[in-house]
Amino acid sequence: MTETFTGGLLHRISGRLPYLPPSLRQVAEAVLKSPELAQTMTISELAVAAGVGESTVSRFVKELGIDGYKSMLLGLAEATFISKAASSAHTADSEVVYEGVNRGDTAAEIAGKVERSSVQSLRRTGQRQDVEAIQRAVNLIDASNTVIFCCMGSSSIAAEEAVMRFTRAGKKCMLYRDTTIQVMLAAIIETGDLLIGISDSGRSTPIIDAMHLAQQRGAATIAITGAEGSPLRDYADVVLYTATVPSGGELYGESVTSKWGQLLVIDILYATYASRHYDATVEHLKQTYQSAIRQSRTNPSASAQRNG
Repeated sequence: MTETFTGGLLHRISGRLPYLPPSLRQVAEAVLKSPELAQTMTISELAVAAGVGESTVSRFVKELGIDGYKSMLLGLAEATFISKAASSAHTADSEVVYEGVNRGDTAAEIAGKVERSSVQSLRRTGQRQDVEAIQRAVNLIDASNTVIFCCMGSSSIAAEEAVMRFTRAGKKCMLYRDTTIQVMLAAIIETGDLLIGISDSGRSTPIIDAMHLAQQRGAATIAITGAEGSPLRDYADVVLYTATVPSGGELYGESVTSKWGQLLVIDILYATYASRHYDATVEHLKQTYQSAIRQSRTNPSASAQRNG
């Protein structure tokens, strides 16, 4: 069954780009390079522009799950129109304090914009997921003795969520917020361990250094990033992509809406791992609830005494 991806077609193509075979990638790059021109081309013209045969363009359309070449052209037309409208709205007041929020916006307008940005981040991240990459990542988690997380800034939100989820599922995890300790830990990591680096930009030096050291030590590595051509992916056995920051670039990379994609990827990894070890996970969830979570909820004073 096929479907069209109208407003989000360009994001759909961009999300699939890293996973496409070379010939289909050429078609995708030709479309993304000039979507306005591509929407006016015949299938023969697009094939020539991409340096491939017409049958390859047809395979590209099928790969996207679109019902025919004409449907793709309509999707491109709508996507470029939406992109232009968003660009005009942004240029009207280019300096913003939060993704898409302009000077003078009312509370109601701000609430709507933040909600739409969050939904958009989740949708775009979902479109960028590759089933085979997820399976390979879960295989690495499955085979690891210890999963070590490496991150900085607000990417720690996703890392802490991952530690909580995988620990409750019975997998040993480690996370230090200090990036210096993260790099030191990567320098003594062992074969059989797994390091997961989380970075929106994929250019955070401590995360790259840690991933590089981990690979040199023979450990497995997974990168979670929104940047396709980032140096982080050079040191990853598996790369999982999140949505890029919707607006404002790296200046607004620490906003919460830009982190929904990271949380979604963590949830997908956890759910896939837990499903694979269904009975064991249920048992671990019961044990961790009884030994830690239930006690802290029913006797908060005892928990405070232990921590203080």
